[in-house]
Amino acid sequence: MDNDHITRRGLVLGCVALMTSGCTTASWPIGSPFSSNGVSYRNRRREVAYSGGEAPGSIVVNTYERYLYYVEDEGRATRYGVAVGEEGLTLKGNAVVGRKAEWPSWTPTASMIERKPRLAQYAGGVPGGENNPLGAAALYLYQGGRDTYFRIHGTNEPWLIGQAVSNGCIRMTNEDIVHLYGRAPIGTGVLVI
Repeated sequence: MDNDHITRRGLVLGCVALMTSGCTTASWPIGSPFSSNGVSYRNRRREVAYSGGEAPGSIVVNTYERYLYYVEDEGRATRYGVAVGEEGLTLKGNAVVGRKAEWPSWTPTASMIERKPRLAQYAGGVPGGENNPLGAAALYLYQGGRDTYFRIHGTNEPWLIGQAVSNGCIRMTNEDIVHLYGRAPIGTGVLVI
């Protein structure tokens, strides 16, 4: 098996290892409206009816609803719960997936460090892996052939799905970004509303 390739088995085994190692931050009782990784039932991935005018294979992010839709054929879409940017920190409009990465590295931008000085400790970058805030994979959003510095990416804080908490990127559970990553090739159209 290629060590740089994400597989569902590898992701599940990694998550099981984390949970059994005592590194989980929350425990949800049986019958709770939350899954074992802290994502509410409302924010779990599911197939839904979709009436937007976007072509199948497009991604639509509704920041108000805090959902990402992967548009399918015949009026359907796969809907994912997402965390979005804090007020005023979200990309709006059309973009394309210009690059993709599995277990991407992360370096905060100068504006992120200015807003949150504690991020200066990561100015040299954080390598990909479990402790990286971009999670298991990232889709890099481009406009006019240029990187916007906005991403659709995984998270190591899945309990924040459904909230406006990020520096502008769209966060998904690691399981969901792996699912979307396999479906959205470079060049996929993205609409953020």
